[in-house]
Amino acid sequence: MSNTAQQFDVVVIGAGPGGYIAAIRAAQLGFKVACVDDSVNAKGGPAPGGTCTNVGCIPSKALLQSSEHFEHASHSFAEHGIEVSGLKLNLPQMIKRKDDVVKQNNDGILYLLKKNKITFFHGRAAFTGAATADGYPFEVTGQSAATLTAKHVIIATGSTPRALPNVPFDEKQILSNTGALALSAVPAKLGVIGAGVIGLEMGSVWRRLGSKVTVLEGLPTLLGGIDEQIAKEAGKLFAKQGLNISLGVQIGKISAGKKGVSVDFVDAKGEKHSELFDKLIVSIGRNANTNGLGADKAGLQIDERGCIVVDGDCKTNLPNVWAVGDVVRGPMLAHKAEEEGVAVAERIAGQHGHVNFNTLPGVIYTSPEIAFVGKSEQQLKADGVAYKAGVFPFLANGRARALGDTSGMVKFLADATTDEILGVHIIGPMASELIAEAVVAMEFKASAEDIARICHAHPSLSESTKEAALAVDKRTLNF
Repeated sequence: MSNTAQQFDVVVIGAGPGGYIAAIRAAQLGFKVACVDDSVNAKGGPAPGGTCTNVGCIPSKALLQSSEHFEHASHSFAEHGIEVSGLKLNLPQMIKRKDDVVKQNNDGILYLLKKNKITFFHGRAAFTGAATADGYPFEVTGQSAATLTAKHVIIATGSTPRALPNVPFDEKQILSNTGALALSAVPAKLGVIGAGVIGLEMGSVWRRLGSKVTVLEGLPTLLGGIDEQIAKEAGKLFAKQGLNISLGVQIGKISAGKKGVSVDFVDAKGEKHSELFDKLIVSIGRNANTNGLGADKAGLQIDERGCIVVDGDCKTNLPNVWAVGDVVRGPMLAHKAEEEGVAVAERIAGQHGHVNFNTLPGVIYTSPEIAFVGKSEQQLKADGVAYKAGVFPFLANGRARALGDTSGMVKFLADATTDEILGVHIIGPMASELIAEAVVAMEFKASAEDIARICHAHPSLSESTKEAALAVDKRTLNF
């Protein structure tokens, strides 16, 4: 190894939610830390934050917020006594605001790395061989070219969008999440393949702004991974809004031309269709990103799906090499990556980092929002667990009425014998915020009765959580 190599206790590869958080926690624990990331902004500078900050969670929420404001101004303000004339969409400004929000987050992460005395390398890190007495050797290529050695390595390289076979993304007509967030005009007809989180959120954005949106989903049910009652309610509400969702679809030939993107498909009844869309978003999942990592040179084990193989503590097959986030097993969630990053940094320090996969909340930021934690009703049935269910509709909540958004419900699932909360599922206003109470309760193994006995402010949406807990024992007070 060259004597010019810079030596670190911990090198973190990737500055997404898992990577930069792992780097900060490791620095807090007294380690000499480097973080390497190759994401670039429009000017070629560093853009830490990974997919989440740059082309995922953050920009999508910015556009969802902006498009929701536009829809409210178009359809809801009059009910509140607010009359708007001459309303028009300034899409370039909307996209600029989204870009500004992203940059603020990029700059914030760079500040945090500097604040915690973490050396940041803007480039791509790759193993150049197996571990030596100095640690694992790396070569960083790019703007911050360097040679590094690390006693411990945390890989947090995230994921990339999965394309359909023989249908590559061009980000002009056939779009991944990246292109879907950067359209320069509202497409008259928008096709979306995949009714998961990305497909529904992006479909919602462009529908609100004027697109006629058709969502094609291969699975026979909508949002099959969440509670069935909640998913059915979501389907009804999305249809009412104007999202045209077809389930059980088999996608055929896709071809892009001057007139748009032609999609052939067979519906659930076996009938053949051909649709021409101005733009097509493909959101059929994501692949772990291990390209260019030099895994073969170090002997790092990668499974048949392209994920880095880890145990329950995020240890790889190599001593002192760890991996977190989208690049390993488990749900591809930014907050899951953050928790794993913190846990790994603490394990490196000899502490007992912990991640409870049973209490990882999931959120879909459509309108209404969908949020959930723990088991669904169908999962409990499949596991043979005796349970009680309690449901409370936002229709009966005073704050929801005042907001003008009474769609959806809160649903509690509790053990039939012990009353321990096994799952909470919400569809409705601010579900992403309301779910936090359920996560805390489940972490402390609370019962539904515990939530039912806690005083909740009035009027508040959170009262629906209390009422759903009361409903487990069939004693709601306002429904």
